[in-house]
Amino acid sequence: MWVVRLSDKQLEVLRALLRSEEHLGPALQGALEALDLARWDDLPEAELPWDEVMEVARRQGISEADVIWDLSGRRRAVS
Repeated sequence: MWVVRLSDKQLEVLRALLRSEEHLGPALQGALEALDLARWDDLPEAELPWDEVMEVARRQGISEADVIWDLSGRRRAVS
């Protein structure tokens, strides 16, 4: 796997180049989809309630990683 940083113009040119191909095989189609989806800088910063994580870990005698694992499985009620 490769990780690259492209300017908006470079990304636009790369997409145009891929779209100009007559036939996109599975690999190139996947690359085009990845380019359309992979805007990592548009994602919000992840934040964890570390004070709560440390307190729960201490109370339960488990690691902070276990608490985070438990939190990741918690589903929020949909109103």
